[in-house]
Amino acid sequence: MTATIFVKEFESWNSSVPELLENCDLIDCARGYGTILIKPNLVEAIAPPVTTPVELVRQIVSYLQAALPAKKIIIGEGTGAKEYETFHCFETLGYTGLAHDTGVELIDLNHEEIITKSNPQCRRWPEMHLPKILDDAFLLSVPVLKVHTLADVTLTMKNMMGCPPPSHYQKGGYCKKSSFHRDIHRAIFDLNCYRTPDYTILDATIGMAESHLRGATCNPPVNMLAAGKDPVAIDAYGTSLLGKYWQQIDHIALADGILGRASKYHLQIVETVH
Repeated sequence: MTATIFVKEFESWNSSVPELLENCDLIDCARGYGTILIKPNLVEAIAPPVTTPVELVRQIVSYLQAALPAKKIIIGEGTGAKEYETFHCFETLGYTGLAHDTGVELIDLNHEEIITKSNPQCRRWPEMHLPKILDDAFLLSVPVLKVHTLADVTLTMKNMMGCPPPSHYQKGGYCKKSSFHRDIHRAIFDLNCYRTPDYTILDATIGMAESHLRGATCNPPVNMLAAGKDPVAIDAYGTSLLGKYWQQIDHIALADGILGRASKYHLQIVETVH
């Protein structure tokens, strides 16, 4: 099967996000769930494009509330910063205000109730501890387009690293999820074997060209938004936007044909309506 990625040239949050969501299959995918969990990338309390812009998530929340008014919407993240908790990121980056305005709930995935799963086929993580809520909700990942200093890129599969609890994965390192940094590509792949996003909206409006926390942005800005339900296809597409080849990104190559299709996707262009 061939995955579809819906892409939209970015003009503004107010116009481009609703147009993308109106013309992709997000609502059909989410309809059967009672709860929608939006997972941005708030790795640290650093302004976009390092983190997911609150303006993007505000537009997503507004659209979902109008299209699926009976659904419970939660924004959840588990920051990797060792110096503070996720609610500091929520406050600093505008998510606390968004929750106040819209009535959505904010949760720190680092401190949610945990369940333990096992999969002997997962070489790096034969046992995995994850928030229970991930089993009960439609998981909407909203990552940012970035190069990563260890994982080569950080897109939607890498965004799942915000979910596992520091109580099991800090292990004395310099960030809350430092255990993932050993054999990081296999660690990301195994994590996604336990839980991968149900849907992704990728913020590729700017892009980080050198690192996931600092350095140059893409010049010119990439100026795109993308959406789709195949996380491997989304990551392959995002990798191409960064001028890289997915075949050289080990966690994407591992996932191809197992968790999705990096090699088989087509782009459906969402035209701007004036």
